[in-house]
Amino acid sequence: MPVIVFESGALSKEVKAELIQQLTDVSVRITGIPKELFLVSIHELPDEDIAVGGVTVKELKQRLAGSRHP
Repeated sequence: MPVIVFESGALSKEVKAELIQQLTDVSVRITGIPKELFLVSIHELPDEDIAVGGVTVKELKQRLAGSRHP
């Protein structure tokens, strides 16, 4: 059984549902393995516990939100 693990900060229910569907669909198309055999696991970490370039994901999300609404 193939396993797909996706790790990220906090995600909405809608985003997780779309990820599960799209990751499964792409994997089936590429491998030819039936979708019923794929296991998708989404691991969410608090946005304060993940950083890129010394900046937490929480801070990055705040910056992005601020740049969209000047």
